[in-house]
Amino acid sequence: MTDLDQLSQSLARSLKRLRTERGFTLDALAARAGVSRGMLIQIEQARTNPSLGTVVKVADALGVSLTGLLESDREPAVRLVPADRMARLWSTAAGSHSTLVAGAEAPGPLELWTWRLMPGEGSASDPHPTGTTELVHVTAGVLTLTVDGTDHEVPAGASAAFESNVPHGYRNDGGEPVEMTMAVSVPPAPRAPH
Repeated sequence: MTDLDQLSQSLARSLKRLRTERGFTLDALAARAGVSRGMLIQIEQARTNPSLGTVVKVADALGVSLTGLLESDREPAVRLVPADRMARLWSTAAGSHSTLVAGAEAPGPLELWTWRLMPGEGSASDPHPTGTTELVHVTAGVLTLTVDGTDHEVPAGASAAFESNVPHGYRNDGGEPVEMTMAVSVPPAPRAPH
């Protein structure tokens, strides 16, 4: 079984368990996440490898971190994440990539990421739930951080904090790779009404 197959199986188990625990029907979760009911069925049956954007929307709608959605087993009190178990969730042929390093539910999803953006590349993100905060620390290059249509240059050694409930993205307009660490804190999602 390939890593992608294992990831699909884990995502299928976790999605079904979390959806059931939170009392969401397929239709209710689809509406909340902004994805089709058919896509949720395909994910729960491990018949598709959804895009990162789809997985983020589903995790946000469930009020869990990507780590919480991608791992089928409950986390122990201390969870070590070996380097070979960190999930590279986005990459390009030129060498840009983002890796989910670790995540926790505390009280809502909390994620730690490493990113590398090659010159001329970037990644855009849809708005996250209200109350979501991102922290970015640039360790190499100059990041162009776009938040709600406004660009902000973040040079190596500098950090930025912003509410990410608006369209946002990360871009490398410079001539050298950008490397950064990012933390994302999402508020817990309310349970489905009964």
